[in-house]
Amino acid sequence: MVEINGERLLQDLRALRAMGATGTGVVRPALSEMDMTARRWLLARYQEAGLKAHIDGVGNVLGQSANPGPALLLGSHSDTQPTGGWLDGALGVIYALEVVRALAEDPATKDLAVDAISWQDEESRFYGCLGSRSFCGDFGAEAELDLADKDGVAFSDALAQAGLTNVPRLAAADHNYLGFLEAHIEQGPHLEADGLRIGIVESIVGLGGMVFTFTGQQNHAGTTMMAGRKDAAAALYDLAHGINEEFPKVAGARSVWTMGRALLRPGAPSIVPGSAELELQYRDVDPAVLDRFEAVVRRLVAEVNGKGGATVEAMPSRVRIAAAHMDPGFQQHLTQAAELHAPGNWTPMPSGAFHDAGVVSTVMPCAMLFIPSIGGVSHDFAEDSHDEDIILGCQVLATGTAAILAAAAG
Repeated sequence: MVEINGERLLQDLRALRAMGATGTGVVRPALSEMDMTARRWLLARYQEAGLKAHIDGVGNVLGQSANPGPALLLGSHSDTQPTGGWLDGALGVIYALEVVRALAEDPATKDLAVDAISWQDEESRFYGCLGSRSFCGDFGAEAELDLADKDGVAFSDALAQAGLTNVPRLAAADHNYLGFLEAHIEQGPHLEADGLRIGIVESIVGLGGMVFTFTGQQNHAGTTMMAGRKDAAAALYDLAHGINEEFPKVAGARSVWTMGRALLRPGAPSIVPGSAELELQYRDVDPAVLDRFEAVVRRLVAEVNGKGGATVEAMPSRVRIAAAHMDPGFQQHLTQAAELHAPGNWTPMPSGAFHDAGVVSTVMPCAMLFIPSIGGVSHDFAEDSHDEDIILGCQVLATGTAAILAAAAG
């Protein structure tokens, strides 16, 4: 049976962590100088592992096996949130590298074809899952027009700074992969809370969002009587309260919703706000649940507009993302590997976070594996996982990978 080298795995994870290390976390946004330093380091690591490696025109780093036959693609992303954790994405990238090395070192698996990849900009500095979308043909030239980050840095300028202008880009149509496997920290509390060590992802949740624009009448806070106010803030609070009251009545077991952005204008304590904005995001694996959320929103908006105060207009904040279902056959092989290495300590589960596998699943079969996040924390410097869970997850992935390739070979 193929065996990974746990200490080598941890050493490479820690080496990658040092590139952009800030306290206990990492700052390595897509196409930043530190991101490209990490990608060039990974390129060298792929080459040392016997892979033919290159960085494509958006910054994806691909290492290709010289072995014949259809290959499995393994990996994740190595860019981070603006203030990110050290394992989000990086775990799956280094897992892929270690699986390649472990299979090559075992006479029984040395001829199996496994490619490794680090996707670019999963964390949305410029465009969410940009690298995997580019690979899948879902990021055409028109998507790049006027594309910039929150600080106004143009995508084209960032590519030029990284030396990637006019560099060819990967395309799924140029490859004949059996599928894609992505390992990741859970980024949630469920595995740890249930005392489990491995999660086998069944589906990645669908996602929708709405932005609400409130229009009232700005006025003096001391002289404008309550009955005559058109208070945009009061309408915002009314709608937000209604969402939190009504969504639980139509939600699924793991539905989540977040109102993470609110803006009041002019934002002064002695002025009745004349306008406001609120942004809502909601997630579930069941599209019927997302439909119900949207129906509730329409009803609540109508109720607010019927009260005679400030008015509200609702618009989609993004194109709705459908749930992505993982390949049953791949899940079975990962499940058997989990039972072999962590008997009784694994579970099938949905992913509440979106991942590159959700994009790649539109062009090939995919599967995902989770390990526990300590305290359920992610997208924060405090993000962490236990070393023994990190090693176990990689061993499960290696065994599952070998099993998938062996089954494909017949």
